[in-house]
Order: sequence, then C-alpha cells, then structure tokens
Amino acid sequence: MKSFSLGIVRIMAIVVFGVLIWGIRCQEDADTSPASVFMVTLKQAPTAFHNSRTQRAKKPTHPFGFTSSSSGGANTLENPSFRNITRKGRHHFGSRIARVHDSLLRRVLKGEKYLKLYSYHYLINGFAVLVTPEQAQKLSGRREVANVVPDFSVRTATTHTPQFLGLPQGAWLQEGGYETAGEGIVIGLIDTGIDPTHVSFADGLSENRYPVPEHFTGICEVTRDFPSGSCNRKLVGARHFAASAITRGIFNASQDYASPFDGDGHGTHTASIAAGNHGIPVVVAGHHYGNASGMAPRSHIAVYKALYKSFGGFAADVVAAIDQAAQDGVDVISLSITPNRRPPGIATFFNPIDMALLTAFKTGIFVVQAAGNTGPSPKSVSSFSPWIFTVGAAAHDRMYSNSILLGNNISIPGVGLAPGTDDDYTLVSATDALNDSETPTDEYVNECQDSSSLNQTIIQGNLLICSYSIKFVLGQSTINNAIQTARNLSAAGVVFSMDPFIIGFQLNPVPMSLPGIIIPSANDSKILLRYYNSSLERDPTSKKIIKFGAVACIAGGVEANYSNSAPKIMYYSARGPDPEDTFLQDADILKPNLVAPGNFIWAAWSSGGTDSVEFLGEDFAMMSGTSMAAPHIAGLAALIKQKFPLFSPSAIGSALSTTASLHDKDGGPIMAQRAYANPDLNQSPATPFDMGSGFVNATAALDPGLIFDLGYEDYMSFLCGINGSAPVVLNYTGTTCGAMNVSGADLNLPSITLANLNRSRVIQRTVTNVGRNESYSVGWNAPYGVSMKVTPAHFFIASGEKQVLTVFLNSTMNSSIASFGRIGLFGDQSHVANIHVSVVVKITYNTTSS
Repeated sequence: MKSFSLGIVRIMAIVVFGVLIWGIRCQEDADTSPASVFMVTLKQAPTAFHNSRTQRAKKPTHPFGFTSSSSGGANTLENPSFRNITRKGRHHFGSRIARVHDSLLRRVLKGEKYLKLYSYHYLINGFAVLVTPEQAQKLSGRREVANVVPDFSVRTATTHTPQFLGLPQGAWLQEGGYETAGEGIVIGLIDTGIDPTHVSFADGLSENRYPVPEHFTGICEVTRDFPSGSCNRKLVGARHFAASAITRGIFNASQDYASPFDGDGHGTHTASIAAGNHGIPVVVAGHHYGNASGMAPRSHIAVYKALYKSFGGFAADVVAAIDQAAQDGVDVISLSITPNRRPPGIATFFNPIDMALLTAFKTGIFVVQAAGNTGPSPKSVSSFSPWIFTVGAAAHDRMYSNSILLGNNISIPGVGLAPGTDDDYTLVSATDALNDSETPTDEYVNECQDSSSLNQTIIQGNLLICSYSIKFVLGQSTINNAIQTARNLSAAGVVFSMDPFIIGFQLNPVPMSLPGIIIPSANDSKILLRYYNSSLERDPTSKKIIKFGAVACIAGGVEANYSNSAPKIMYYSARGPDPEDTFLQDADILKPNLVAPGNFIWAAWSSGGTDSVEFLGEDFAMMSGTSMAAPHIAGLAALIKQKFPLFSPSAIGSALSTTASLHDKDGGPIMAQRAYANPDLNQSPATPFDMGSGFVNATAALDPGLIFDLGYEDYMSFLCGINGSAPVVLNYTGTTCGAMNVSGADLNLPSITLANLNRSRVIQRTVTNVGRNESYSVGWNAPYGVSMKVTPAHFFIASGEKQVLTVFLNSTMNSSIASFGRIGLFGDQSHVANIHVSVVVKITYNTTSS
C-alpha cells in the first residue's frame, strides 16, 4: 500500500505542477520565456556500460510469484518474474545516478522553479526536466552536462500472414512447432499499451510449462483499469510513461488511461502480431475470418506504454520507456512509432531516441522500427540509424473485395467486409427518401447518420444509397451509424457512393453486419448514380418520384481471395535513400532494411480501442501501415534469437536481410506502388530504396549460412567519421573520437550503399559461416553506370570461420540518378546470400573527346 500511495502522490504532484506551470505561462510578461520539457544528458557513463548482457543472463532461478515493490512508478507494482541481487545492484546504481541528477538541478537552479520528470540511467545518463529556455541554457553551461535537447513529438506510424510467410511448414516446424516458437524470448513493445484481458495474451492455453525467462526482471503496474493479475507468464511486464505529456496539460486520464491499458487499440494490435497466442478465432461483426497467431506465439510480451490516442507521444516519455525496457532485460524492442520531424543537427542519427537505442544495441537488444507511413516520395523514411532495423510495409496475397451488379449488367468493384444479397433489390438514395414533412437542414443528410429524417416505408426491403463524404475521412461520420440507420429502417443493405471531392483516399475493408459495399472510386460512383437517376420515374406535374426503377445485387465480401502479385510495396510505405541530415544529404546506409506484411492485417483489438471507430467493441481489427510490418519482424527476430542465442543484433539483422525474397509469388519482380491516388495503376519494379534487401523469408532466415556481423565500436567509428561530429559523439557517448573512422559504406552491413561514387571505390565485407563447411561461388550484376568486380570469385569457408570479400567499383558515366546492382553468394549446401549495391551520384572522367 505504501508504494501505491507514494506513486499517486508523485503523479498528483506532476499534474498539479503542470497546471501551475500552465497558469504561470498565462500570466507571464511577453519577454518571459515559457517552460518546456528538455532532455539533458551527462558525460558520465550510464548503468549499461557497467553491466553486460552475459552477466545479466546468468541469474539464479526463482520460483514464479508476485511480489510488491516500493520502487518508482506511478502505481502499485507487481513482479511476475524474479527478484535477485543483480537487479538490486542495478537499482542501487540507478538510484545513485538519480541523486546526482537531483543534486545538479538543485545547485544550478537554486531557488528557481523546475520539475524533473525522469532520471534516465540505464542506456543514457540523463534526465527530462520542465524548465524555461534560460534555465536550460544554465544547465548546458555546466561542465558535467553533455547535451540539452528540447523534447519533440512522435506518432504511431494476423490470420493469414503466418501461412504467407511459410511459418507452419517452415520456421515453426524447424523449431518444434508453434507450441515452442519463440519460447524464452521477451519482446518489448513501445506503443499505446495493451488490453490484458484479450485471449491472445492468456497464458493457460497450453499444457506445456511456460516459465517466465530468468533474465527478465520487469514489473507490472496495478491500477483500477489494469488490476492485479493482469500480467501472467505471457504478458510479463507492463508500465506506462506520460510525465512529459502531463506537464503540457494535454493528458486526459479518462481517455488516455494513466496505466498500461490500451485506450487506442494500436498497441494491442502490434503486440499480438509479434507474439499473440496461436489459433485464436477471429470473429468480427458476426463473421469468422480464420484463426490468428503471432509470429512467435510462445514468446513473452513486455509493454511500455508511451503513446496515447489523443496526442501521440513525446520523446522524453519514449526514451524513459526504452531505458526501462532495456533495464528489465527484453531481448527485442519493437517500435511502431516515428518522429514527427527529422532530428536537427549535423546528422539524423544524433537524437535522444536513436542514441538510447545505440546503447540498447550495445547490450545485445535487437531493435525494430517502422519505416513510417509517409511514402511513396524518396527520402521519406523516418527511421535513420544503421543499428536500428527499419521495416517497410508490403501487401500479402490475401484480399477482401466485393462488387455490385447493377440491373443494366454493369459490375462495379468495391470494398466491405459484408455479406452479399441473395437477389436483386431496388436501389433508393437517402436524398430521395426524406419524410414528407422533413426539410433537410443538414447538407450531409445523405450520409445516413440519422434515421429520424428518412421514410421507412420507402426504404424498407430496399438497398439504401448513402454518400461517403469527407466527414467519414475525418471520423465525424461512421459506417456503423449508417448501418444502424439501415437497420432501423429495415433496409436490405447499404451502398456507399464516393463523394467526388475525396481524391486519392484509400479505404481499408470495413466490417458490416448487413449486406453492403463501399465504392471507393468517384468515377465508378458516378456510373452507379447515373444508372440510378436514369431509372427513376417522376410525376410529370409534381416531379415527385413515383417509382424507383434501379435494381442491384451485392456480391459478398467476407470470403478472402488470393493473388499471385504479392508481395507488393504499398504506396504509404516510406522510402529511401536514408537522409543523413535536414538538408536531405544521402547517407551511405540502406533504408528501409526490409519489408514485411503491413497491409490489411488482422490482429487483436483492445476492448477500449478507439483508433478505428469501425472496430469499436470488436476483439479483432484489420489495420494497415508500417506499424503492422515492424512487429512481424520483431516476432521473427525472436525465432532467430531462440535458435541462435549468441547472435548479436547485427547477426540477426543480417540473417533477415541476406535471405530476403526478391520475387513475388509468381516469380516476377516485386512491384512498388508509386502514387497515393490509383496506386495499382502507378507501379513499377521495386528498388532497394523501396524494399531494402527484399521481402522477409522467415524460414531461410533461420538458416542463413553466412552472416555479416559488426559491433558497437564499429558504429562509434562510423559516427566519428561524420564531418564535425567529434564533439557531438563525445557529448552523447562520452567517447573521444580517434583516428580510425569509417564511412557508412565501410560498415560491415549486408548491403552496400554509396551516396557518391567519385570515380572509384574499394569496399570490403567480412562474412562469417554460421552453418556447415561450404564452398561458395560469387556472382554479381553491376549498377547502371558502374563497373564492378568482386574477389575472390570462389571460396571455401569452414564452420565458424570468416572470409573477406573485396568489391571494386568504378564509375563509367556521370549521373545523379540512383542505380542498383547485386552480389550473390551461392553455396554448394544450398545457402544463398544476397548483397544489394546502390549507387546514387556517379562521377567519372569526361571521356567524350578521346
């Protein structure tokens, strides 16, 4: 009870202080600067630099049990795992760092008002504090302070995908089936929380033992909406972070939930994609859409809520969540979030989130991040750093589509997870079915949001035509309301025509409990309305309608159909090349790293989820975005970590990248949509700047043969190689740059990317054999405008041994248009590793005169 009381007092203090600061701002003189949240990092090393992952993994086993805690947090805490000396030692070191932070603030801001929100101590040594810019300047002048950075905002960026990825007969089968897939691995999700009551996160569905991993030491907050017992052997940790949002006065506890509970739906969705239980029936609007499973159904889930429905999130809260996840001992971190803007400074890599994740990489955590939903324009990717595995979104082969057959035998395609009609029915537009006494005052009455103004006698037994206007896009009108209107009026079904003023808007299939269809094309909608209007019979004198002559039959959209033109890069998936700075200079880093299923993904939905009003109250929802693609890779990374527990994060990323598929199901090239409007009419073969190394191949990634490995020191050399970066590197990491610095192209990544090839370049890569003894042949095709040679052309490599490959590149033309090639390593034991080569600017001698 003590920890609960102290936690509530702490939250109340933040809320009250936030209100106080807000009041002060309103009364300040024009020349007085308002308080803002700043993230301050110190030069002293964080806790992670004093703890290795190896030490952390070797912990004494304790029996399963819940124990209370009085340490930190806003609420009562539960621990479904372990208490031990190692954890206490880590907390002691963290507490000492927090006291150093407090002492520094008292000395520098003596007698002044401020509010410390967080002490970061595990991945970075620093704190978040609410101060004025003048106070921030005082802090930045202290010799022990490395950086003072303003807080910034962030945003959020599956029944069939296991089959599409070949898991049941491939990766799962290799490791003993879905009953053991991912066992012992903890996936930490930084998102909008979780609904702990969802069956996808229950721990009693299998008779097999399901112990909490020894290396995980996380805890669960307990609140009114996240009660005791919410965590279990599946959901092993849950916390929330909102201090930065609270100080801004925008946190709504009743809507956003001051707990790990998911009031949005996004976090529950992504968690179940990564590691939801296997074989969970997906029933939405009374229709069964198959059974759902996460990619690693036996992995454990730890949730760190730092994003919220009403405002998104802030970096200070996200960094606190990442810091806690790493301290708790997660093996994989999944971030389906991106910053709202490119980080300022000399390079995009130097921002508090990415630098915290660099230390997470150092401790052995594999980090996955969504590429962002800002495609298809070049350089739109919002995940920048090479130590982060960036995932774009592709369509898989399952589609839901329906159609409407008009009485004149014209068939119009549409969308809608809805049953069809058993016969032809008369079409009646809402605008032609007003009550006689009704004078419409609402210009949007044709959206069918209110049945009271419509004539049931005209509509009952017929198909009601409603308009899908901009208000649906904005969430002010809903499909559910229109369906309820149709029910109230006893309509046979609903047909939505697209408002011609909505251009380029892409619709997800929407569940409907009545026969229905949404016609997404404005041109097709005109065909429907032209037929409807031409079939009306009117009284010659009064011009009133005396007969509705148009009829139609709706084909059902609840049955899936499958296409061979998959995977396909979605128009919204953010693209490379990776922007190195705010001037959009290209980095020598391939982004995205990979693509995975992200379009029309069925997954668990929170009982309080409001992110999609069409799935309100449902247990599952269909969502699209790179947010859905990233947790696919997080789950598959857990499978690799399970099989290869000593793999570094780079080795896991290499296994995923070099084995990725380059072709669709039919053997053709993977296509990429190039336009927001009519994307299927604007597509061309994907390049590495669209798809990274390709589309994930889960089974092949578990047997990569060769890997490209690199470590923390390599990334430090890379950061030091950025022009003018030495003081920034020192401030963020406490490391002094030496003479041995490298460019991004020289990092031992499973790809080669050159922003500028000035005449010639020699690049080396080192492969490590993690399979059997094998002989390899090397083949390549050069990017256009470049000649390329790789040595050796053949090599034998024993298990555990390394081989250096040397790549010679020469420009053969002057061009600023990116071109792409590939190096293939073909083993006699059937292993194949692909290395994509991307060259943007090519400069050569002018040979015209000779």
